[in-house]
This record gives sequence, C-alpha cells and structure tokens, in this order.
Amino acid sequence: MPQLSQDSQECLQKPFSRPSTWTQFLPLFRAQRYNADIHQTTENEGDPRAVTDIKPMGSERMEMRKRQVPAAPDAPGAAPGQPGVGSRGSNACCFCWCCCCSCSCLTVRNQEDQRPTIASHELRADLPTWEESPAPTLEEVNAWAQSFDKLMVTPAGRNAFREFLRTEFSEENMLFWMACEELKKEANKNIIEEKARIIYEDYISILSPKEVSLDSRVREVINRNMVEPSQHIFDDAQLQIYTLMHRDSYPRFMNSTVYKDLLQSLSEKPIEA
Repeated sequence: MPQLSQDSQECLQKPFSRPSTWTQFLPLFRAQRYNADIHQTTENEGDPRAVTDIKPMGSERMEMRKRQVPAAPDAPGAAPGQPGVGSRGSNACCFCWCCCCSCSCLTVRNQEDQRPTIASHELRADLPTWEESPAPTLEEVNAWAQSFDKLMVTPAGRNAFREFLRTEFSEENMLFWMACEELKKEANKNIIEEKARIIYEDYISILSPKEVSLDSRVREVINRNMVEPSQHIFDDAQLQIYTLMHRDSYPRFMNSTVYKDLLQSLSEKPIEA
C-alpha cells in the first residue's frame, strides 16, 4: 500500500487541528442576535401585537394559558346567594341519580309518590270491617231463622253471622259483600276507581290471602271492567258470594253455638226480670 508524503499528511491535518471558521464566528453571531431581540422588544413596548412575537416555552406558556382562560361569569340577573349557571347548589334541580341527592325536586317527587299510598290507606279504613248496632231483640233473632235475607238486612244479624264465619275461616266472604255495598254508595269517580282497586287487590286477586271463591267467567268480566271501574263492577261477584253464603254457611250458622247461645240468652232475660 503506497504511503503519503509528509507534505500531504500536513495538509490533511491542518483542517482538523485548527478551529473551523463557523466556530470562530459563533459567539459573535449569538451576541448580534441577542442585541437585535432586545432592540426589537424595546421598540414594540407600546404595541400589544409585539407580545405575540415572543414565544414562551415550558412553564411560562402554561402560566399564560391559565391567565387567558376567563372565569365563568355569573348568570345575568342572578341573586347574590344563588348559584350561577356553571355551578350547582344544594337546592338546584340536578340530574343526579344517586340515592344521597338532597335536591328539592326529589323531595317533591317523594311526597307525590306517597300521596296515593296515603289515600289508599284512608279509603281502606273507610271500608266497613265491623258495624255498630244495638243489641238484637228476641224477635229479630227469631226472624233470622226464617230466611237468609232477614239475617243480612240487619247490622246485628250481619255481625253475628260474620262472627260465625270467622270460626270457619271464611270471614272474607262477608267482608267482600260489605265492601261492595259500600262501593255502591260512592258517586265520585276517583274514589270509585280507588276503592275498586282496593277491593280487587284484597278479594279478587289470586295473590291475596283473602281471595274469595269466584268462577272464571266472573273474574274475566271484572278484569275487563277494571280499565274503567264503576260502582257496580262487582255486582256479579257479590251475588255469587251472597248465594254461596246462603247455601253453604247459613244452614250451619243456624245450627251453630253462636246462634243458639244468642237465642238462649235473649230468651232467659224476661224470666230473670
């Protein structure tokens, strides 16, 4: 391999041994650029557009962004104590679905949901469960043995018969018949609908423990009429229960100790007097 001469080697080493030309003039270039920036900034102190020529970097840019974001203004015409549009107060109607929300709108909704329940309890209390009546006389008790109609026409007879039905675990038949009689006295449409619903839930529904015995035809008619119930919606069911009590329970009542003890106690009163 041929070797370079000494003169050639010196020529190759000269560019690397001394500083390059651009390295010598680099400090001078930086100084001139710095002076030019200062001069331009001094001239544009009164011009707001000059600020856009300066490009902040890092934390300075983030700080400027924070300053440029305006605060959310309050709603026009809002009272000092009321929250603005961008904020939610404790009394504002929010779209929060959590169970811990204490908004006034949810309080109103809860009160509205409780109103039908309170009305139902009040109407349910209006349905008769026991009738106040004077003590029956001996003539009235003897008349009960003549026909079932004479027994059911007097409050004292219905109370005595209901006491007997309780011993046979069929008291719901008398309660249902009495509730139907109470429904026929109503004229207010809203009260009729509510009482009809209560009677249906208590005595017609298959889920009720006090369900009365009705055939499928009568149940279908009631289910269709429950869309717009009237005070006579349970007439067929009431007649069926009346017939059931007449044929099934009434004969046993006449032979029960309830009736015999009552008849005996009334028969012995004139002798004691």
